[in-house]
Amino acid sequence: MIRIAIVDDQDIVRESLKILLSTQADFDVVGTGKDGYDALKLVDTFHPDILLLDIRMPIMNGVETTGVIKLRSPNTSIIILTTFDDDEYLLKAIKNGASGYLLKNSAMDELIKAIRTVYAGGSLMTPEVTSKVFRLFSELIKNKEDEGKNNNVVYDIGNIPSTLSRTEIDIICHIAKGMANKEIASEMSLSEGTIRNYISSILQKIGLRDRTQIALWAIHHNINKNI
Repeated sequence: MIRIAIVDDQDIVRESLKILLSTQADFDVVGTGKDGYDALKLVDTFHPDILLLDIRMPIMNGVETTGVIKLRSPNTSIIILTTFDDDEYLLKAIKNGASGYLLKNSAMDELIKAIRTVYAGGSLMTPEVTSKVFRLFSELIKNKEDEGKNNNVVYDIGNIPSTLSRTEIDIICHIAKGMANKEIASEMSLSEGTIRNYISSILQKIGLRDRTQIALWAIHHNINKNI
């Protein structure tokens, strides 16, 4: 049974999610709340596996709440509910350890899939959010590099570990573009199972937790430009 808590400042959103998710036999909605403080209480009381968290809330927003919860309850995975105009918030939520990011207008089956994926140890973002996050991080790194040039500073953007094979590097690049395993498998003429095995190997070799971190690692290390 997957234990879920829902925190959103809009009553209709919160209650609708509770009703719809409760129809799933393997979901148990243990509680709901309307702000960050409620989220902390829910986590301390029920220790949910998954916390659905609105990114924009009064008193304490989803970004701040994510950071606190990951310190207090690292085993609780957080899925951020976001909108297209949340660029700054989204970047900070990623840094604070959120595991999933979905647009509020996503279909219910996407949310259900996200919950099960994150519960299984993965991460999930809609293609729209994926593209936005990777673009923003690319701009962030570019700005950092430009700042270094203007100040006559050479930034060390890191080297590709020698333990990574050419195939693994190619897969990293595809992940950084926001491609799903099925798309990568088709592009590289490999099976999805083989791609999953390669991703597991990549995670182990560079010491990361999930494919989202692989994508951000690739952007940070300028992998697309280095191969």
